[in-house]
Amino acid sequence: MKDSKRTGAGGGGAARQPSGKSGGRSCPICRKPTVADFRPFCSKRCADIDLGKWLGGSYAIPVVEEDGSAASSDPGDEV
Repeated sequence: MKDSKRTGAGGGGAARQPSGKSGGRSCPICRKPTVADFRPFCSKRCADIDLGKWLGGSYAIPVVEEDGSAASSDPGDEV
């Protein structure tokens, strides 16, 4: 008896779209529909804008430092 469900690399799932629009997503820069060639962006321009933000430091995780003494001490430094 053959199994009706297929698993692995060839089984099920969405096929990769080589070009054109992809369904349901919007560009994180300009909110236009995304294009598969530039996913998750709509164009090379928006992809380059995002790269510039990363390289320029615009994207950063805010850090809340505590009193400083705990952050600067290393457990191996204690005598």
